Amino acid sequence: MKAVYFLIAIAIITIYFMVELFSPFLKSMFVALLLTVATSSLTTYFENRLKTRVLATIVMTIGLTALFFLPILYCIFSFANFFNHVNQQELIASLNDLKLWLVALSKDFTFLQDFVTQITSKIDVGKTVQNVLSIGAYLGKNSAKFMMDMVFILIFFFFFTLYSTSIATFVKDLLPIKKDDSIVLFYESSNVMTVVLYSILITAIFEGFLFGFFLSLFHYDGLLLGVLYGFASLIPVVGGIIMWLPVVIYEASTNSMTNAVIIALYSIIVISIIADTFIKPIIIKYINQRVVKTPTRVNELLIFFSIVAGLSTIGFWGMIIGPAIVTFFISIMHLLKKYSDDFKENTP
Repeated sequence: MKAVYFLIAIAIITIYFMVELFSPFLKSMFVALLLTVATSSLTTYFENRLKTRVLATIVMTIGLTALFFLPILYCIFSFANFFNHVNQQELIASLNDLKLWLVALSKDFTFLQDFVTQITSKIDVGKTVQNVLSIGAYLGKNSAKFMMDMVFILIFFFFFTLYSTSIATFVKDLLPIKKDDSIVLFYESSNVMTVVLYSILITAIFEGFLFGFFLSLFHYDGLLLGVLYGFASLIPVVGGIIMWLPVVIYEASTNSMTNAVIIALYSIIVISIIADTFIKPIIIKYINQRVVKTPTRVNELLIFFSIVAGLSTIGFWGMIIGPAIVTFFISIMHLLKKYSDDFKENTP
């Protein structure tokens, strides 16, 4: 038995027990690793400016906390506090008034009357309100676990970023492929992750600011609604509707029909059409051509569907994990094709 086979067998057994040992932290480690890969170019930029890897890592960790994690915590605590103090009876009364208003409005439109009546008759306002308010209890129950996951992600991100060069060099040397091919594999994955992460952050902040600033003019909590809209915008197609439609319904139920119409038109025209349809692709194109070292060759539509698949299958972190898996798979297929062509050329 060759020594290399013995070492491979021992390595497989050891990896199995390592996975079992660190299973509670694997998801946090994986997310932190992907964030490290996605922000590697920005880390290098800060390292060149600050002349030290440690300071650059600290700046990146603080920046990630401020941009990505603090807004999530703010939303969790704000929602939990809101649901715990909401007046259930007043909310039920307002929604019942809204039902009656919709039924009365539909009488002016004969073609909609039967449809609206059928829909509203199936809505149990009391039960719906109870289900919505249960979200507050759910947030309170799971916020501690979510906070711990975020803490572990930040810790792993710090150390992965600090020692990223050493880790990358070790992994490249360990792979049984040519060094140039391993570099291409790492760069392709890194470029796509950079495009995805930066475009997500920039568009979420941009659209969240547009929505939050406008809603603050109507005496809403602009910061909370802006953050919530930013995260909702990550959900393709229906993301924005999740935020502005409840606000419009609330305004309509409180006899502020003019405000409801203005908010709906602003959300549809300014944010959904102008910002999301026209400005967002420009941002992604700019990042792909100017920010990353080598523009990614992965189709934007494939990246879009990988984000959708990741969100629906894995949840919140799927927006990062999904594109990473798809990109890595495509890179592996390209390398397999290359090695297959080389094998055919060298085969007599």
